[in-house]
Amino acid sequence: MNIIVDYGAGNLSSLQRAFEQIGLDVEISDDKEVIQNASSIILPGVGAFGAAMDELKKRNLIDVLKKKAMEGTPFLGICLGMQLLYEFSEEEGKYEGLGLLKGTIKRIPDTVKVPHMGWNSLTFYKNDPILKNNLDGDYVYFVHSYYAQADDENIVAYSDYGVKVPAIVNSKNIYGMQFHPEKSSEAGLNLLKTFKEMISYETISSN
Repeated sequence: MNIIVDYGAGNLSSLQRAFEQIGLDVEISDDKEVIQNASSIILPGVGAFGAAMDELKKRNLIDVLKKKAMEGTPFLGICLGMQLLYEFSEEEGKYEGLGLLKGTIKRIPDTVKVPHMGWNSLTFYKNDPILKNNLDGDYVYFVHSYYAQADDENIVAYSDYGVKVPAIVNSKNIYGMQFHPEKSSEAGLNLLKTFKEMISYETISSN
């Protein structure tokens, strides 16, 4: 089963509908045993980094999420869920994340309007299977005030917004999308379709 992790972050039903629209059966769960047996994991999120990590800890989900990611299970973090993949966040303090990707979550500079809210284009940074059904320049929908400051090696696509905002990142079986694909019309659905194909044909590898 493909699991959307429930840690009280909200906005889960629209994400579930988007996956069902592309023909991927998903279940929303915070049950550690269910997540342990998942064939893929989707980590969504809205809100604050520290509160989200506290909630994952309270539900005893941190270790199982790390274990599944390290085992090579297809793993997709969305919006705050992508940020949680990183080592640290400076949102309202300094908080430790899941540490699956190297880097720190930092506030978007005040040289632009914060939060970054609305449609922005993707600029492809490197070839990656996740992009095969999309076009360079596709517009997707963002709502965030913080972004991942990290090495370019994991950046698949970015958006310009005062700084280069990593929009899609990847390390082996782990993907992150800073925007909301479920709110991004055809471009977003195409990305979710590709993720579904990668699950179905087991082309994501931890090797």
